[in-house]
Amino acid sequence: MSDLPLDPIAIDVGRVLQHTETSLCANLVTRPTGRAVRVAIETRLRTAGASSLSLIDFSEVRILDFSCADEVVAKLLQRYVDPTGPEAFFVFRGIHEPHRDQVEYVLRRQGLLAVAETAPSRFELLGDRTGPEERVWGGLERLGLVPPPLVREAAGSVPQLDSQVLEALVRRRVAFRSPVSGRIHALSQLVRHLL
Repeated sequence: MSDLPLDPIAIDVGRVLQHTETSLCANLVTRPTGRAVRVAIETRLRTAGASSLSLIDFSEVRILDFSCADEVVAKLLQRYVDPTGPEAFFVFRGIHEPHRDQVEYVLRRQGLLAVAETAPSRFELLGDRTGPEERVWGGLERLGLVPPPLVREAAGSVPQLDSQVLEALVRRRVAFRSPVSGRIHALSQLVRHLL
């Protein structure tokens, strides 16, 4: 799709864990293990183009402790949320109850925000978010994408899509603006189409 100049990347964290020297099981429970997984992910991201969308799949990970959530999720997002760095977007799959508290905590502590698939086809925002960000992100999720005229008129005509909040979501990399069409896309929809 020429409107979506994103390199799609799918990374199965369980499989990465099996190939690290520090772990032979599906548990992320030490900082060195988390660091090894993050480095493997970052190595893969270096092969991407100027913009990428990564699906980081935790479905096969049984245990995720706070230090690994910090290493794999928070530090990964910190590196790529910088507007001067490579444009990378992430969706974290398989963040269910055993993982959710750890991921939520490290993201809030670092002031970060992420899109997570917490159940099949159920996407949520996790981390440091405001009520307006939650509402606008939910509106974008329902629509899938917002065309440029609606972005400009959103504050008056569609209150749940306040244009300033929508812009903040794009800056925080939990929504994608196509440089081709100007449309703003929900990351969950992009994951379905690209990966």
